Amino acid sequence: MRKIDILWVDDEIDLLKPHILFLEKKNYQVTSCTNGADAIDLVEDQNFDIVFLDENMPGITGLETLSSIKQINSNLPVVMITKSEEEYIMEEAIGSKIADYLIKPVNPNQILLSLKKNLDHSRLVSEKTTSSYQQEFRKIAMDLAMVNSYSDWIDMYKKLVHWELELENIDDSGMLEILESQKTEANTQFFKFIKKNYQNWLSSDDKPTFSHTVFKDYVIPNLSKDQGVLWVVIDNLRYDQYRVLEPFINNYFKKEEENSYFSILPTATQYARNAIFSGLMPSEMEKMHPQYWKNDTDEGGKNLFEAEFLEAQIKRLGLNINHSFHKIITLKSGKDLADNFNTTKQNDLTVIVYNFVDMLSHAKTEMEVIKELAGDDKAYRSLTVSWFKNSPLFDMIQKAQKLGQKLIITTDHGTINCKTPTKVIGDKNISSNLRYKTGRSLSYEDKDVYAVKNPKDIFLPSVTINSPFIFTKEDLFFAYPNNYNHFVKYYKNTYQHGGISLEEMIIPCSIYSPK
Repeated sequence: MRKIDILWVDDEIDLLKPHILFLEKKNYQVTSCTNGADAIDLVEDQNFDIVFLDENMPGITGLETLSSIKQINSNLPVVMITKSEEEYIMEEAIGSKIADYLIKPVNPNQILLSLKKNLDHSRLVSEKTTSSYQQEFRKIAMDLAMVNSYSDWIDMYKKLVHWELELENIDDSGMLEILESQKTEANTQFFKFIKKNYQNWLSSDDKPTFSHTVFKDYVIPNLSKDQGVLWVVIDNLRYDQYRVLEPFINNYFKKEEENSYFSILPTATQYARNAIFSGLMPSEMEKMHPQYWKNDTDEGGKNLFEAEFLEAQIKRLGLNINHSFHKIITLKSGKDLADNFNTTKQNDLTVIVYNFVDMLSHAKTEMEVIKELAGDDKAYRSLTVSWFKNSPLFDMIQKAQKLGQKLIITTDHGTINCKTPTKVIGDKNISSNLRYKTGRSLSYEDKDVYAVKNPKDIFLPSVTINSPFIFTKEDLFFAYPNNYNHFVKYYKNTYQHGGISLEEMIIPCSIYSPK
């Protein structure tokens, strides 16, 4: 095993001989020098793994030496060691991206801890994460056999996402494969649970928050005349994507509560998002607002009247609030709203629907470059982060914090990476979605779907007489027997929604107060 090469720079290096001997016994290789100029020459000539650098030396100072070392090798970890506790020295060192900051006198174990933190960090975290998941694996398996309520499923899904995010950053890919098998088993059980309970929930008092009650359950309780609320609905955002965006939000807002709710079926924009803003189930929208509602087979956009739906819900609930509604579907419209965001400070409620993540999932189906960039869930999350950090939406969130607004972040439904085809046959007018179908003369594999023969039973409109709804399970997608192989090849490993899975149905809705 190769020894770790350390450069230790200190004008009193002879006094540190015991420390150096201690490290050499631990199998570290230590090169020493007494001034910054020699240190710079050594870094130019040799490959070191880490540098311990005294801040207070004659000639070139530690901070000046640090700057030169970073110009030679910006990725070389440098640990600053100093007698001084002056704040400006700490700030300059931290600003120069030091790896650690130690105050003299240092003992050998402090040095050893700093080495492990900077050089063995990945290995130690990997070993600890693997060990922790191995211990948790059996508990998750036991819990999966016993989960029997919607709150249990929320907890289970959050636990699986937690471990997915932990395991994706370690070297042992085998652990992630084991977790994937647990997620698959969880979705198998979740499908059975939804199939058994969904219809009864809709007419019961004991049910989770659904799409059509999100506004009443989570938004209204946070409205006040003293503080505006920014309500952001990011289309098609899964819980795991929300989790990787959250650290950026936390720089500006403090989370007051994290809720989870269930998307209605179908987990598709025209149903779930219209339900959010109308406060109604789809069959109720069709009845009360026929001028706004469109079925799958109708011509034209299906989400053109969300602002009108929201206005009607506010009026129906007797709320006296100033509000504005903004749907962002282009970069220009996002930038324009960000530039003029201060105009929202008079609002009790500002609603933003942001439509990027949905476009990203569709682009993965249609564009080869996106298929490669978002080849799996980890890459898909990474693309989501890259977009968010540089988006007008993040700019608006920061401006909301400066205006003292509360922030509510949610979505309408999630999405799942579809890998398994299941055959479906119907007449030419059946709906086109790959995760649910409605229409006449449907033929399908019973074991693969939740079939609702009378849509009114789950508050869905009947497109025509004898037009059931069918929803796929797990990671399945519908494929027609005609041109089957081409269809499967085109849609396999693409992100779809509309069916029944943990990823599509269990939705984050978090409330934040400004820092």
